[in-house]
Amino acid sequence: MKSIRVASYNIRKAIGTDRRRIPERVIDVINEVDADIVALQEADRRFGIRSAALPPLLLDSQSGYKAVPLNVQTDSMGWHGNAILVRKETQVAAYDVIHLPCLEPRGATMAEVTLDGAKLRVFGMHLDLSGLWRRRQASAMIHAAAQGEAMPTVLMGDLNEWSADRGCLADFARHFSFAPCGRSFHARRPVARLDRIMHCGRLRLVDSGVHESAAARKASDHLPIWAEFAIG
Repeated sequence: MKSIRVASYNIRKAIGTDRRRIPERVIDVINEVDADIVALQEADRRFGIRSAALPPLLLDSQSGYKAVPLNVQTDSMGWHGNAILVRKETQVAAYDVIHLPCLEPRGATMAEVTLDGAKLRVFGMHLDLSGLWRRRQASAMIHAAAQGEAMPTVLMGDLNEWSADRGCLADFARHFSFAPCGRSFHARRPVARLDRIMHCGRLRLVDSGVHESAAARKASDHLPIWAEFAIG
């Protein structure tokens, strides 16, 4: 039985709680979490050419990760700010972007990867501030996850849902289990579980949590969350 560690992190375009844009400290936090796969939100700048918040050369030189090549926008790391990082040695069998129903630009990403012979499908997302649109987006994500070959599946990201078990959380819960990671927002004083990791029945949850290092409390207004699964 193999173990895979995943994480989700809203990096706020590398702008920390001190309002300074320092991509190096975001990479330091990602290295601290030490996950095999990391779903990032707000990974690209919002305006202009939407360049990657974590410059590719910096990510390559200061971490053991690579971005899944979505091949959508030349200077961006992701799709509407969503990106997926994997360890450099990871085989990426497939990848895609998902268009979500929205009022403002929203999207999600998908990657099918192989780690030590184990296959996993991963979705990363950042849902809307509106509860109505979140539910529509959850429906689109559930539909996307049901497509293709059946395999162990993880969905994660910033769901922007403040309720404990209503709205889009109730929609997702009919199809997936939630890892009880904990409160991740605001990084200085976490009060809300806006960031979530969900998984299908083909995966067994081993452990999960929120990464609360001193660096993480400064690098973004969200703390990274993580989950470890047994897969075989």
